[in-house]
Amino acid sequence: MNTSIREYRFPALEIRQGPGRTIYSFAVDGKLLPEFATVSRVRRNATCELQGYQRPEVRSHISEIKTYVESESPLLPNAIVVAFDERVRFEVAQVQAIGPSYVRTGMIVIHASPDEEDATKPGWIVDGQQRVAAVREADVDSFPICVTAFITADDREQREQFILVNSTKPLPKGLIYELLPTTDARLPGLLQKRRFPAYLSERLNHDPDSPLFGMILTPTTPDGLIKDNSILKMLENSLNDGALYRYRDPRTGEGDVDRMLQILKEFWAAVAYVFPEAWGVPPRKSRLMHGAGIVSLGFLMDAISDRFREVETPSKEQFVGDLKPLREVCSWMSGYWVFGPGAQRKWYEIQNTSKDIQLLTNYLLVQYKERVWNRQVRREAVG
Repeated sequence: MNTSIREYRFPALEIRQGPGRTIYSFAVDGKLLPEFATVSRVRRNATCELQGYQRPEVRSHISEIKTYVESESPLLPNAIVVAFDERVRFEVAQVQAIGPSYVRTGMIVIHASPDEEDATKPGWIVDGQQRVAAVREADVDSFPICVTAFITADDREQREQFILVNSTKPLPKGLIYELLPTTDARLPGLLQKRRFPAYLSERLNHDPDSPLFGMILTPTTPDGLIKDNSILKMLENSLNDGALYRYRDPRTGEGDVDRMLQILKEFWAAVAYVFPEAWGVPPRKSRLMHGAGIVSLGFLMDAISDRFREVETPSKEQFVGDLKPLREVCSWMSGYWVFGPGAQRKWYEIQNTSKDIQLLTNYLLVQYKERVWNRQVRREAVG
């Protein structure tokens, strides 16, 4: 037996919140908490699987809280949320105070070594990492804090709780969206709606055969060029009323992932082939990699797919054939967009706004209809 293992015991309340759902509330010296609980920061392993679920420490925020904790009469009333694994247990007190049936008193019992690596500690901080870091670093002897805890061996449940706890706070949306595909629980409206598009985006960003491999900017892909929200909007549009809708299950909002990814990979590979100079460069240099370009091209993908609706999924070559006639009217990196008589815009004046996205989308669809669709109809009529 490891003699460095310590037993920590804290008076606690056990609170039942529904079938199979139990939380525990107790107080602990904030200086002591890091001995048995740590932060699981979001990252990807060698096979691109998502691990962890926290955001990096914000040093400025920690410094502000630390200064406050060191002040004359600090108060931190909000509880730290901690997920414990099954090594932690609750001992029910033999004598219970008269009160609601959903509350019991007892002791939270934790076994841990203060010297063990963070990865093996029994507790993970789901919410409150900045406060814990501030108390840890504060020049005070001790500072008791409240803890709300739950016990689970499932990393997926920890992520779900992290999303639910933090979705209404000013966290980076990219972190929330990147975590969504790793959860199963029913989530609030917008998050539930975005879970499947977030999964498709994750596959596009991490499948080695994807033309968008490593190009979508997320917390775990900080060198990406395309903002994740632009990709999500493009996917949501197509799922709602476009090429991907064809393979969507209306009951679940999900669908045939393989077919959807095939269309997406074939189309964006064709875009990279037809517009090589505008591909893979920062959005400030190319409006193709900009939100307006990504979303408007998504609508073009839907239009081309509709022309080839008799085939299972259009091939890269078919997408290339329909995109090539548009090269001469696209000003992704220089020149002017000519939207009509007296309606010229410099290439860099296209912004990621609803108005400009609609303007660019309509322009591309009109040009596509005239240069490809109508010409094909006329050829078939003559033939």
